[in-house]
Amino acid sequence: MDAYERGSTGPGGRYGPDRAEEPRGTQGDGEAAAPSAPAAERNAESAEGASVPSPRSEAAPRPETGPHPEPAPRPEPAPHPEPAPHPEAAPHPEPAPHPEPAPHPEAAPDAEVGSAPAPRSGVSPEQGASGRAAPGQDTATPSGLAALSLPYQIGAALALAVVAVAACVHLGMVFLYVAPSNTVTKQHGKAVDEWIYPEFEQNWKLFAPNPLQQNIGVQVRAEIRTADGGYRTTNWFDLSAEDGRAIDGNPLPSHTQQNELRRAFDFYSSTHDGENRSTGLRGALAEQYLRRIVVLRLGRDDAAGRGGVLQRVQIRVRTTNVPSPEWSEENVSTAPEYRLLPWWTVPDGEARGGVR
Repeated sequence: MDAYERGSTGPGGRYGPDRAEEPRGTQGDGEAAAPSAPAAERNAESAEGASVPSPRSEAAPRPETGPHPEPAPRPEPAPHPEPAPHPEAAPHPEPAPHPEPAPHPEAAPDAEVGSAPAPRSGVSPEQGASGRAAPGQDTATPSGLAALSLPYQIGAALALAVVAVAACVHLGMVFLYVAPSNTVTKQHGKAVDEWIYPEFEQNWKLFAPNPLQQNIGVQVRAEIRTADGGYRTTNWFDLSAEDGRAIDGNPLPSHTQQNELRRAFDFYSSTHDGENRSTGLRGALAEQYLRRIVVLRLGRDDAAGRGGVLQRVQIRVRTTNVPSPEWSEENVSTAPEYRLLPWWTVPDGEARGGVR
């Protein structure tokens, strides 16, 4: 009941702040009802400090009652700190005017909000942020033959065709050269040799015959003109044996020591018959090549001696068959066979040290 009474007598009550509470009637012996002391104190506090009308009271203008101490300002609640951006969340850039905007999927997280995304590599400004070409625009860059004009394309195609045909012809000639003797090589062997020699000479065969089972030694002797004007003939120098001694015990022998003399004689024997007569245009070249090698080797051995000059040289080839193994029934002769070549005159340029 006190609460309702305060509401009626308070500043915003039905009776107003200046209207005293009317007696509520007599009880008992006619004693007037007076507000109790606690109720009076509460009413006084309500009259002095209340500034907000009661929600249940009707709106009424509040009379001026004199200066009241302004209430302390209510502290505003601290603003909530903005959540830090997610380290992996990319800021959404402003959409481009393209009908299908698409932000860069790998935009840096520290990019400023509202800044235009940097164009990606290989995307032209006309393509926009979406990376798509504008309608009607061809983004494919021609390369290779397509980048050339029509006349140059025709010329390049013709050049490639010529190269392809030449490569096929060369491979065919090499195949016929290394293949065993057949009808084509018998009829067109000269054309094949002209194509192969001398730049494309091959030292192998497609179907190799029996391996070499002979020991071939090249020997040479020379006719020397001495310092007093006389002539003398040297003994036989076994040049193949010298190469063998140089190779024995050498883990990395020279290709010259292994192949120079042997290849020179193979070249000579392939261009000459058993009577040492040339069988082709390369016979003179093979003879000159072999002669220069033996003259060079005699010069290294100082075969002419002090004051002597080489005048002529003669080559002898010693061939010995390799003995058959014990389990083989093949019987071969191991007696050496000699092939004696004619005397060759040494030109002055070669005789006086012109060949080195």
